[in-house]
Amino acid sequence: MSRRGGGPQGEDLSNVEFETSEDVEVIPTFHSMQLKEELLRGIYAYGFEKPSAIQQRSIIPIVKGRDVIAQAQSGTGKTATFSIAILQQLDTTLRETQVLCLSPTRELAVQIQKVILALGDFMNVQCHVCIGGTNLGEDIRKLDYGQHIVSGTPGRVYDMIKRRVLRTRAIKMLVLDEADEMLNKGFKEQIYDVYRYLPPATQVVLISATLPHEILEMTSKFMTDPIRILVKRDELTLEGIKQFFVAVEREEWKFDTLCDLYDTLTITQAVIFCNTKRKVDWLTEKMREANFTVSSMHGDMPQKERDDIMKDFRSGQSRVLITTDVWARGIDVQQVSLVINYDLPNNRELYIHRIGRSGRFGRKGVAINFVKSDDIRILRDIEQYYSTQIDEMPMNVADLI
Repeated sequence: MSRRGGGPQGEDLSNVEFETSEDVEVIPTFHSMQLKEELLRGIYAYGFEKPSAIQQRSIIPIVKGRDVIAQAQSGTGKTATFSIAILQQLDTTLRETQVLCLSPTRELAVQIQKVILALGDFMNVQCHVCIGGTNLGEDIRKLDYGQHIVSGTPGRVYDMIKRRVLRTRAIKMLVLDEADEMLNKGFKEQIYDVYRYLPPATQVVLISATLPHEILEMTSKFMTDPIRILVKRDELTLEGIKQFFVAVEREEWKFDTLCDLYDTLTITQAVIFCNTKRKVDWLTEKMREANFTVSSMHGDMPQKERDDIMKDFRSGQSRVLITTDVWARGIDVQQVSLVINYDLPNNRELYIHRIGRSGRFGRKGVAINFVKSDDIRILRDIEQYYSTQIDEMPMNVADLI
């Protein structure tokens, strides 16, 4: 394991870079991975032709049963990486839960279920999504029927395990998606609670775009000799995403700037990030008062409403979504090619998750940051951290989308 320290003030652990451990074999095609025929059909039907870098390196170690820590930039097919590995290992003749996937948000849990069901289309796979804010009775009925894979959020999953509705005896793999978020304060206890109920030999797979040092240190508690497949941070560049900033002198000017940009937003689909739920509600109302059509979403909304908003946005019925960081992680809507940070994110890691919403899997995108004078420092810090360039927004920004 090689580590690079910070400057002369001693080691800055937040920037430690871990190289990929061992010689991880790179497998260039799905075909040469020797996957089940029905799974291969599902992969090609889904529209995948060639595995992405993370897929070429991670699928086989996971299939072989190794504990794996995989890090790759947003939009490179991480969900499909573990979904394919899970489906390859699944025994569909055994109607019991064999794999548990945990995610930090309900939307992400649903999306993982969709990817698994799509890739497993020819395999007769049962995959249930287990999230808060939904009907308990339905969960119990579905789990009673028998599910090969459960994708969920930690709270509800733990509840189902405690009620003995979700039986853990046949579980052989635990996947933590967006692991840095999952092992952060909020979820850490719940994850440990779930982990305690799993069979001792359970394989653990950690997936994330960002893995701070302290999270990597924690993994030793519940992983056995994990293979690390990590893309170094300077390769976490946001290729294909042009990044700009607009300098505003006062907070209130951000609103006028957004209104000026509205026509540009609706050329494709745009996501606008604010740092708080209150700000999301305020901005949504203000945009609507000015006769702009926008939708909004945050974690305090009832689940049904969140589902409807997601559905409308995915189908393109709504084109501008104002949201908090609940949306920043892992949500993939193909048409999004513009992200606006109305507020700059509170930490550097969030920046890559947010702007990675555009330009998914190599498509091009644009990110625009609204910065007040006291934000310039944060912006320069982000630039340095990701060794990227954020220029002043040109007049012809619409042509770049």
